[in-house]
Amino acid sequence: MKDVTIDYTLRATWQAVARMYNEEAKEFESTMAVGFTLLSIDPKTGTPSTALGPKMGMEATSLSRILKRMEEKGLILRKPNPKDGRGVLIHLTAFGLEKRNHSKEVVFRFNDTVKESVSEEKLENFFEVMNTINSLIAEKKIHIKATTN
Repeated sequence: MKDVTIDYTLRATWQAVARMYNEEAKEFESTMAVGFTLLSIDPKTGTPSTALGPKMGMEATSLSRILKRMEEKGLILRKPNPKDGRGVLIHLTAFGLEKRNHSKEVVFRFNDTVKESVSEEKLENFFEVMNTINSLIAEKKIHIKATTN
């Protein structure tokens, strides 16, 4: 592409990051989605299952499949939510906590490597741009619907 678009760059970069994380996770018979889920669960108090989807930006059906696999692998336990009798809290098992710590190390290594190659000022600009894009989307200020002639 002669004129690379913002969305193309975002998508291509995220796909490269996802591939990298999945390659690392594959060595542990896991996936990036499982690692991300482990990092999204509060290791001390657990996390309500209904809060995980929005926290991760994931649809309930996709999250349900991931949680089922995680439970089968012994990474998580589902317990009744004492504050909401209908709800469920997702808790990490000892094995899940171990895998969470590994996922955290991988994320920190990624961040440290990027920080070694990119100045603090450029990283601040990057986060500012990402926050602006997220705000524009959240406030529905980006109108991408095609117009018909």
